[in-house]
Amino acid sequence: MAGLSQRVYLDYAATTPVADRVLNAMLPFFNENFGNPSSVHGIGQYAEAALEAAREKTAKFLHARSEEVIFTGCGTESDNLAIRGVALAQRRSRGANHILVSPVEHHAVLHTVRQLSEYLGFEVEMLPVDGFGRVDPQDVKASIRPNTALVSVIYANNEIGTINPIRQIGEVCREAGVIFHTDAVQAAAHLAMNVQLDDVDLLSIGAHKFYGPKGVGALYVRRGVQLVPSQTGGGQEYNIRAGTQNMPYIVGLAEAFELAQTEIKLWASHFTKLRDHLIGRVLEEIPEARLTGHMVDRLPNHASFVFKGVEGNQLLMMLDAAGFACSSGSACKVGNPKPSEVLEAIGVLPAWNRGSLRVTLGHGTLPEHIDQLMQVLPVIIKDLRKLSVV
Repeated sequence: MAGLSQRVYLDYAATTPVADRVLNAMLPFFNENFGNPSSVHGIGQYAEAALEAAREKTAKFLHARSEEVIFTGCGTESDNLAIRGVALAQRRSRGANHILVSPVEHHAVLHTVRQLSEYLGFEVEMLPVDGFGRVDPQDVKASIRPNTALVSVIYANNEIGTINPIRQIGEVCREAGVIFHTDAVQAAAHLAMNVQLDDVDLLSIGAHKFYGPKGVGALYVRRGVQLVPSQTGGGQEYNIRAGTQNMPYIVGLAEAFELAQTEIKLWASHFTKLRDHLIGRVLEEIPEARLTGHMVDRLPNHASFVFKGVEGNQLLMMLDAAGFACSSGSACKVGNPKPSEVLEAIGVLPAWNRGSLRVTLGHGTLPEHIDQLMQVLPVIIKDLRKLSVV
């Protein structure tokens, strides 16, 4: 087993290290500037000023108003608050009881709408996706009803990397007068966010996907969109998300988001070259290997595959022993022996869908890391296929 210092980390879609600049921005708010932003004295008011500066910075790179940014505990909470909050508000205000989502959403979305269906009687309809996991805007248009409360479509898929035509879907929803939410937790690290151009009403992000701290997220809520709070108490976050704000982490999110959004073009070119090199080598050197997700319309740092006759968890363990940290899809599902719902939705057959591998690149990825991975990956897959036959 390779030591931690010798390991090659290729799972940046699961989480990223905190950038030095982000950590330095956070540190004073753990001790020196420790005030509660709800306090009326000077120490509290200093914290409130920092809170609002972080809100303004986050809003700037979303192309939103500062009062449209709500800080949450993570991307998952942002998804939950958006979907549950809008669904309940829409049913109360106009009796809307129909929710449209795609079958390739993160579980933060899928499990939330499932709960709304099972416990509160909402009708949840799955939008069709193509073999790349994309939603067609015309299918959204055809599926919207007078009682549709919400449409939620993931911006870029965490498992297969495919980018959805969010701007076109947003146009369809805006024309129909239906609220549109997108889970941009993966996308915000690599794609320019602009809620105005995309006609998005709600957008979720999580800091640890773009070199910020774990445990903090944000939700953009377009002015005028009503939400029923899922966490009640004090009046924090415009009475939408109660609880004392986590100041160090909020400052870290804003700093990390600015860093990510201003350096997108620089890193995208670097990642795309490495990603395409990896994809080409895997498909050329490993028999019965398939790329999942779209070849072009995918996150620049994201490569995902399925290998026929290979068990994904065994593959991950063998790679880990060889010193490579990869994933079989969502980090929330590692260790789950069930076939991926995303792979099933895009039509991957049972003989293939247990053998998935996700390789995601980050600031620490070097060209030699790809070459090192390709020295061991074909051998490991060949060995695992032999074992499955015995």
